[in-house]
Amino acid sequence: MTTDFDIRFAIDPVSAGTMNTDELREHFLIEELFTLGGINWTYTHYDRMAVGGAMPGGKALPLETIKPTGTAGFLDRRELIAVNIGGAGTIAVDGTDHPIAPRDMLYIGMGAAEVSFASADAGTPAKFYLLSAPAHASHPTKLIRQSDAKRLDLGSQETANERSIFQFVNADSVKTCQLVVGLTSFAPGSVWNTMPAHVHDRRMEAYLYFDLKPDAFVVHLMGEPTETRHLIVRNEQAVLSPPWSIHSGAGTGAYTFIWAMAGDNVDYTDVEKIEMDELR
Repeated sequence: MTTDFDIRFAIDPVSAGTMNTDELREHFLIEELFTLGGINWTYTHYDRMAVGGAMPGGKALPLETIKPTGTAGFLDRRELIAVNIGGAGTIAVDGTDHPIAPRDMLYIGMGAAEVSFASADAGTPAKFYLLSAPAHASHPTKLIRQSDAKRLDLGSQETANERSIFQFVNADSVKTCQLVVGLTSFAPGSVWNTMPAHVHDRRMEAYLYFDLKPDAFVVHLMGEPTETRHLIVRNEQAVLSPPWSIHSGAGTGAYTFIWAMAGDNVDYTDVEKIEMDELR
């Protein structure tokens, strides 16, 4: 068995406000996503989003079902997006191979029966960041290159948040049931993300932070706007962000992160902005 999983239950804001550091990390931080030769899943009770990592070595890794989905096949009632943050790789979907370069992603629709992940070079393995949510319809498999994503350049050097946002999944790119995924990278010297902060009550979000040096980290801000908490997040670790929580942060240097959402509304702009003087 090359697949492992754990389960995270939904936490309400009052309970989160009473948690110490270890408890916050236990419920909201995914520390180990990538294991060479295996697939790791965290199945959440936030919109039933599943967050995972596949790191194939010398052999391809099959997408196996896990008990929380309650189905014979993983994608019987789900859709999936895989983003490659490692070396070049290939994803096979029902007999068709899809070469996936670093920073590219593949959407796989509900009903795909046989999916596997492979590295082009076992010495430089691919690292597929996996995101899955329940689906109500089957949409075609589609490769989305970073160069094809919708790009937004935001922020400035003066506010230390000069960054480029790549919306891989948007209304003009690929049809999904509820997954919305993108990537944000920072200009040298910029470290602040999503400030002023916001929340979006109609969907949860997951963040994967990567491209951090071994001694670097991101201070991820979470919690209600008037009852904030924080997590220290290191390279290739992910954070689960409930709909009631802000999700902002600053790093000790420039970094990259992948954001992914699932829930009622796929409209990227459907957010409740928090004024700077409201944060505590």
